[in-house]
Amino acid sequence: QVHLVESGGGLAQPGDSLTLSCVFSGSDFSLYALGWYRQAPGKQRELVARFTSTTDTRYGAAMKGRVTISKDSAKNTVYLRMYRLKPDDTAVYYCNAMIPGWESVGADWGNGTQVTVSS
Repeated sequence: QVHLVESGGGLAQPGDSLTLSCVFSGSDFSLYALGWYRQAPGKQRELVARFTSTTDTRYGAAMKGRVTISKDSAKNTVYLRMYRLKPDDTAVYYCNAMIPGWESVGADWGNGTQVTVSS
């Protein structure tokens, strides 16, 4: 049973940086590719950044150039570093985990962490 717990959300001002963390447990971290998605009220969930393999990454268009995804395998943790935040970045940010090559079986999700960007 995979468990994903996000943390690091909160209130930020435009132009700020913020780092989110996702701690993985319940299975073998090395088998999974983790990523970050976000969803604002009334909008579709969208990709922010993710690992597509143990090393390869893919970034969504909305925050491309303003985010960096990284991981610390010793801590079973994936990080999302966000830069130059904008009010439109306000959303619930979710951590996702899947096994590369087994996308059809579905993915696991955390409960999300709220990020609010406001002056």
